[in-house]
Amino acid sequence: MVFAKHLNFQSVLDGLGQGVLIFNAENRLVGENLAVRSILGNDLSVIRAEGWTAAVTLFDARLDDPSQGVETMRQKALESARPVRFHIFRSGEYVSCWVAMVHDDDDQYVMLTIDINDWTAISELMGHFRDEVQGAANATKGHTDLIIQSLRHLRPGETLEQLSRRVIGFTHLIGTHMHRLERLMLLLARLEAVRTGRLKESVNRELRKVNMADFMEDFIEGLDEVTLIDPETETQDYRSRLSVTVPDHLLVEAAPGRLTSVLHDILRNAIMYSMKATPIMIMVRQSPQGQTAQIDVIDQGYGVRAKEFDRVFEFFKRARQPQIIGEFGYGLSLYLCKHEVEAMNGKIWFESEEGVGTTFSFKLPIWQEDGSASSQTEP
Repeated sequence: MVFAKHLNFQSVLDGLGQGVLIFNAENRLVGENLAVRSILGNDLSVIRAEGWTAAVTLFDARLDDPSQGVETMRQKALESARPVRFHIFRSGEYVSCWVAMVHDDDDQYVMLTIDINDWTAISELMGHFRDEVQGAANATKGHTDLIIQSLRHLRPGETLEQLSRRVIGFTHLIGTHMHRLERLMLLLARLEAVRTGRLKESVNRELRKVNMADFMEDFIEGLDEVTLIDPETETQDYRSRLSVTVPDHLLVEAAPGRLTSVLHDILRNAIMYSMKATPIMIMVRQSPQGQTAQIDVIDQGYGVRAKEFDRVFEFFKRARQPQIIGEFGYGLSLYLCKHEVEAMNGKIWFESEEGVGTTFSFKLPIWQEDGSASSQTEP
């Protein structure tokens, strides 16, 4: 980008929302902006005096893994010629940072940028969490009290069989609240990886060659071992509704645990937001270009209104149709699916028509025989 001659470089830096530090080849601080002065406070004067050495000492404070230090990140940025993300711990919180190499004619500079944490999303998240935990606690206490009262004070003429049915009903409600709370905790654990920027690193450690035929066979068999739909939803034999089409010997690069979570979430929505007699199909195929595998989950359900398409992958957002709002959910799983698929070098999208059905699709790279996979999926 070429700036207009009258545009002052320092004014550009001061207009940024992130803190910026720029060091020259002699490791001296030669550039900073207003945001970094607010973030670092008095520590900035030490960096001004001592340069890169002071920045390394400051940024690596309370760092457990030396391989994640800022000097290592600088070397990675130098080797890759791309910005490298890392984290520092400051004022009781983890802060995302970037290091990049900047070239100007024959000179080379190191640029550190420091994000300013936005607590709005975290506050919203904690509000949801508090509401759910408080609701589960209050409901569980209420049902427990009713069980105790039922045992202490039998209704006139009530038989033990009738009492047993009442108690079983209360315990079922308690079990529902505990299931929802457990599911929320699992979602929050996945969300933490996204919000802290650790998802990609975690997924990279888990990536491996996956035979989709074997994976889908294990996935379908494993559905008997998970509580896929909310206990309050009418019991149904959803396994009989499923049909799977997958070619033999189709190999992809994926993180099996993440792939399982994504399919669980998409399949759960297909089951909950469609009539129980309608079929659900999972289709796996290799793309015509041969670089990716595409997985489609197809239902004949309620569909999504066109005006609500933008909400589908958003954080804590759900479609507002009566059939969807009537089912319990947090509006978080598809947000997580999007991030997890993209962390596996894939992409996810959907097509839907209200009253007809929805198809969720995602692509993953084909495994290459040299032990690598495409870093980008096809358009």
